[in-house]
Amino acid sequence: MTNKKAFIFDLDGVIVDTAKYHFLAWQKLAQELGIEFTPEHNEELKGVSRVRSLDIILELGGIQASQEDKNKWLIQKNEDYLSYLVDIDESEILPGVLPVLHYLKDKNQLIALGSASKNARPILEKTGIINLFDAIVDGNDVSNAKPDPEVFLQAAKKLGATNENSIVFEDSVAGIQAANIANMTSIGIGEATTLYEAKYIFKDFTFIDVSFIESLIN
Repeated sequence: MTNKKAFIFDLDGVIVDTAKYHFLAWQKLAQELGIEFTPEHNEELKGVSRVRSLDIILELGGIQASQEDKNKWLIQKNEDYLSYLVDIDESEILPGVLPVLHYLKDKNQLIALGSASKNARPILEKTGIINLFDAIVDGNDVSNAKPDPEVFLQAAKKLGATNENSIVFEDSVAGIQAANIANMTSIGIGEATTLYEAKYIFKDFTFIDVSFIESLIN
């Protein structure tokens, strides 16, 4: 077990860019409700649960809604989102991700998914990488949304790793905060101006080289 670390990956915006499909589904619903929903508004939804995302959109439009309506809209949004996922394949995996996953596998490191998505497993299956993960914790397994660290704590526990030996790859502010709260090493994937709370920041995985991964393992 020498030098075995736990590498925990968020899904949307880190491994695959299904975030764009979430945006399209939310935008479709917002338009039907007469609410303008822009890519800038969508930034507020990153790493946020589906229920909270709907509340944010309704707040944008100043709409009060019954729980019955909310439940109906949540189902509608998810059905629209899933319809976009029908044809996804390995081409959806973001540049540079596969080499990192394969390198970690070759080095016998522990790999987990820690995602708020309730559709994580089918996405990993469709993109052909589910077998690279030793553990999967998704929105079906947790009750608290990031920045609560529950999803990462569960992932580390499943891998049998301590928090101090866990490394988290995230593209959202809430996700970085969750990793930091859990006393894990946080690596931001995206813009430094947004993810400045992360210990390390890379624009995307193509900027991460082998020597950096090696330094994390050691």
